[in-house]
Amino acid sequence: MDDKNPPSDGAKVDSELEKIKKEKDDYKSKYLRALADYQNFEKRVRSEEQEMVKGANAHLLLKLLPFLDNLEQAQVFIKDEGLKIAKNHFYGILKDTGLEEIPVIGKEFDPQVAEAIDIVPGENDNVVVEVLRKGYRFNGKALRPAQVKVSKKVKS
Repeated sequence: MDDKNPPSDGAKVDSELEKIKKEKDDYKSKYLRALADYQNFEKRVRSEEQEMVKGANAHLLLKLLPFLDNLEQAQVFIKDEGLKIAKNHFYGILKDTGLEEIPVIGKEFDPQVAEAIDIVPGENDNVVVEVLRKGYRFNGKALRPAQVKVSKKVKS
């Protein structure tokens, strides 16, 4: 008898090897898809977490803004350097979190960032002439609209 394997055994081994390679490629493909899905999931969770923190911060800032308003009003009536320093320090802390005042005085009225409380006679139409309550943005988005007086052009 011949010590060599019959030719059919070689073809069988090649077929099995091909089958195993195909399975390996299939598992590798599934692994890479699962890894990509997991990485996307991690990114989404981080993003949602950051949005939740921003939302909580915005909620807290809305609760603190009346206190800042009161400090500013007190500063109008009480000329005290300590009060000014405390108000500026408090505003600095809020600013560091992403809070910024919305500048509206002398600009055209924008209902996205301001609420018209009164219309007064003026030289120009639709221009903010006085701020009754400051408006603020948080991380680039309007947090609280300013309350303003808007001019209406007087016809001569």
